[in-house]
Amino acid sequence: MIFPNFDPVLIHIGPLAIRWYALAYVAGILLGWRYALNLMRKLKLWAGETPPTSVEQLDDLILWVTLGIILGGRLGYVLFYAPELIWHEPLEILRVWHGGMSFHGGFLGVTVALIAFARTQKLPFLSLSDLIAPAAPIGLFFGRIANFINGELWGRPTSLPWGIIFPASGPQPRHPSQIYECLLEGAVLFLILRIATHKGHWLRKRGAVSGLFLAGYGLLRIALETVREPDRFMPSFPLGLTMGMLLSTPMLLAGLWLIWRSRAAQPALGDLKG
Repeated sequence: MIFPNFDPVLIHIGPLAIRWYALAYVAGILLGWRYALNLMRKLKLWAGETPPTSVEQLDDLILWVTLGIILGGRLGYVLFYAPELIWHEPLEILRVWHGGMSFHGGFLGVTVALIAFARTQKLPFLSLSDLIAPAAPIGLFFGRIANFINGELWGRPTSLPWGIIFPASGPQPRHPSQIYECLLEGAVLFLILRIATHKGHWLRKRGAVSGLFLAGYGLLRIALETVREPDRFMPSFPLGLTMGMLLSTPMLLAGLWLIWRSRAAQPALGDLKG
């Protein structure tokens, strides 16, 4: 299959270019905010707990989360994948429209934003994280679609009938790993978290939903790295490991620990409050 000739720019308004990638971020943040608001308003999901924040506080939190995504995503990309920019082209770090965002950096940025917001508002960090985690796959879903439209982050060569020849990847058909990630990290992980919150009542145990997101994403990302082409400028890691695997393993372990901790019926232990 030949890759469709998508234009990464949806529309030009004078000198301003509206890109699909930017719209993916906007859609993920707005829909994620609405979903978190819906979760917060369903009091039966929280049982003995109460929703960790008010509507007004959630509205303020979205700005903090947005900054965490953008700043963390860009800085994470530079630190994990292109540290040479710090010394050779430091101004390029600010040019986010040139591409280069890291999920793991964005995750760390959001974590810092949640901790800071929890402390300033005197809210329980883990409950706040449990409210945001179920909405995260929405952003991942749209982000991976944008990766596909941009023709970037393609997979390894494949002989499968749905292999795609991407313009910048050479003549070999490759796994459409962006679509795999969209479906697994986005749709499937969203459904898993939805079942946990609405059927399993996991919001009643602080940290359980956050742990499930971390473990689920970490496991799926590690598995998908086996069909995703590593960045050409990255060094060769031993045992066939990739940077994505190395960054996702701590997420998987932290997620499993949070799930174990929450199931041990110690909801307040180690929770961060202002």
